[in-house]
Amino acid sequence: MSISSIFKTLLSGFGQFGVNDAADILIIMVLMYKLIVWTKETRAYEVIKGVGLLLLCMVGAEWLQLNTLAWVLNSILTSGSIFIIIFILFQNEIRRVLEKLGRSGKKLGQTLSDSNPSSMQYIIRDLTQTLLRLSHRRVGALLVFEQDSGLGDIVDTGVRIDGRLSGALIENIFEPNTPLHDGAVILKKDIIIAASCLLPLSDNYEVSRELGTRHRAALGMSTATDAIVLVVSEETGAISVARDGKLIRYLDEKALRDTLTGILEPKNTGFRIGRKKTSGGKK
Repeated sequence: MSISSIFKTLLSGFGQFGVNDAADILIIMVLMYKLIVWTKETRAYEVIKGVGLLLLCMVGAEWLQLNTLAWVLNSILTSGSIFIIIFILFQNEIRRVLEKLGRSGKKLGQTLSDSNPSSMQYIIRDLTQTLLRLSHRRVGALLVFEQDSGLGDIVDTGVRIDGRLSGALIENIFEPNTPLHDGAVILKKDIIIAASCLLPLSDNYEVSRELGTRHRAALGMSTATDAIVLVVSEETGAISVARDGKLIRYLDEKALRDTLTGILEPKNTGFRIGRKKTSGGKK
């Protein structure tokens, strides 16, 4: 068969390719991807890799016209016995995969609900009240909100959390005399990525000497990256925000709420970080 005839055959095949075919292929790709993700950390993942290798060998044998090898591999893969053996050996893993599949619809509903602005507004109110409580109790806190710059090197200095942002969790993390209360919490939108992280300190000699380590860390972090940092002073209870190497202190409830809204819902409100800028005063 000439190259031109092969090319014409391919073109005729693509001419019959419709929307249903594309949807069919896409669904199979998604299912295969989900299967690999769900079984990646189980013993079944190794079996899936083995079956995939057998499939590749069968295709290669047919392409090289190794008829006997192709027939043996085809007999193994097309017989129902191999799937029965896999099902018996890995029934626990299969059950977990089916459970995840059953929960996927629920998670999709939760995702759609979470994308609702009212859900984010609840988080903003919850976090605002939590920070005000920490301020009233004079419990120190340091929250770093990741923006465009990745903070993987900072995350590696702390303890991985990967939890949904909530006021109760933040308050628990910064509770004095607990393992994670020292250092900073790194957040990406409404996810707490890590806690007890170490931040670079500001080396700006113009910064007031009265500022403590948390404020210097906030300034250093906001200078080195585009992250936005919230600070609660354990000396005075004052709440501050640092961005682009600038520190705004003594945020009241409204300014704090506006700041969190600007961070978590920037498309709706734009960014607002308080009323006045300062680098001096008490810690």
